[in-house]
Amino acid sequence: MPIILIIALIIVLLAVLLLGVRVFFVRGGKFPSTHIEANKALREKGIHCANSQMEAEARRKNLFDRIDTANK
Repeated sequence: MPIILIIALIIVLLAVLLLGVRVFFVRGGKFPSTHIEANKALREKGIHCANSQMEAEARRKNLFDRIDTANK
């Protein structure tokens, strides 16, 4: 049982080390951004963050509000 635990810990340590090579061994290194706004291909397709889309939707006026504003 302890040998399996040690092997599992070594595998996890190795995985973390390999995933963090850029962070640990490069000066000023950081993990790549996983945010949608940082992805150029998604921006070109017009796909945005859900928060940005909800904010834009909240600012959008419906037809009745635009007519009311135009009549004032």
